[in-house]
Amino acid sequence: MPPTAFTEADPHAAIDQSVAPRPGEIVVTKKRVSAFTGSDLEVVLRSAGIEHLVLTGIATSGVVLSTLRQAADLDYQLTVLSDGCFDPDPEVHQVLVGKVFPRQAEVTTVDDWIAAAG
Repeated sequence: MPPTAFTEADPHAAIDQSVAPRPGEIVVTKKRVSAFTGSDLEVVLRSAGIEHLVLTGIATSGVVLSTLRQAADLDYQLTVLSDGCFDPDPEVHQVLVGKVFPRQAEVTTVDDWIAAAG
């Protein structure tokens, strides 16, 4: 693996211009599997008074699971958008969103979450 893999110097880590942050928006650089480990995410969220997180991502069995567990330990209220997550193993994805995540989070779909928020 090249020495720049998974670092800010890795061109694959660049933010796509279609979703680039606006001037003044906070950018948190994810450095480990959990979005919290090695980053200033918790400081950013706490300073903004954020208590409820909505999780999506790739892979359900990696990033989403690790972030959910750490966020639950940090006492955040959690929602997982089941169809906003992906795992290369569909069976693992189903077990996580159907049996594991509901123990620590509300699990819903993107459409149902949008309807409830509207």
